[in-house]
Amino acid sequence: MKNQLLVWGLLFLVSPVFSQTYTREEVNRSIEEDPRFSIHDDNYIITGIPTNTHVDSETADIKYQISFKQLLSRNPIVWDSYLYLTYTQKAFWNIYKFSSPFEELNFNPTVGLRKVFYDKKDQAQSIASLTLNHESNGRDSIYSRSWNSLNLKYSMALSRKSIMSIELWAPFIYKESNPDLMEYIGISEISYAYDIVPEKLNFEIAVKKGLNWNNWNGSVRSRLYYNPFKSKNQYFMLEWFAGYGESLIDYDKFYSMVRLGFVIKTNELEFLVHRVD
Repeated sequence: MKNQLLVWGLLFLVSPVFSQTYTREEVNRSIEEDPRFSIHDDNYIITGIPTNTHVDSETADIKYQISFKQLLSRNPIVWDSYLYLTYTQKAFWNIYKFSSPFEELNFNPTVGLRKVFYDKKDQAQSIASLTLNHESNGRDSIYSRSWNSLNLKYSMALSRKSIMSIELWAPFIYKESNPDLMEYIGISEISYAYDIVPEKLNFEIAVKKGLNWNNWNGSVRSRLYYNPFKSKNQYFMLEWFAGYGESLIDYDKFYSMVRLGFVIKTNELEFLVHRVD
């Protein structure tokens, strides 16, 4: 009996003890005290090759993204939600070609409201956002691509290690430059993130389905993150994208790309994380 108690005691000492998600008080304190300026989506620079065609200086590239968020008010605006704006810029750089031209730049500013929902114990349970989006490539003539949408995103913790997000968008003012865009990117995205080893090894997958049901239009993007650093948000990332709509200029062309590089990972959904005490 003593040996069993000793074993259980050792397991208790060496095993992580998980707390609950953030409380309402902790969330409010974070909104009041944390910097207004922060990361929005992942910031990364990755390079890679196609898997569905030949590999050369024309098909290999670098993709990088810069994304940030500014909290506009620390006081609730409506329905206990907070107003913020974001800006994300994604670039496709043909660095291996002569003169290293940029193939495409996509610009995505948004403004919106964000609200945290709580359970009966006042623990953060889910996060919802309603945003007005604009995305374009800043070009003119036949190369111009742009669209606007009203987006609703809902994220919830499924377990101590997993989070699911569902995003729906209602597009408008887009048919002049790319009338069939929704046939390739659809009107929704479902993503799932799993902490294999918290703050060390993570997996994420995101899926879109185009509105053209006669063909498999859409995309699958999977990411594996590994953190060998002391910092909690710096990772190496392996990404595989297969499908349509990775860039606006070629939204109607199928690409399958594997890329590897460095990422500063977003912590936007940290309120839903079960922390280790």
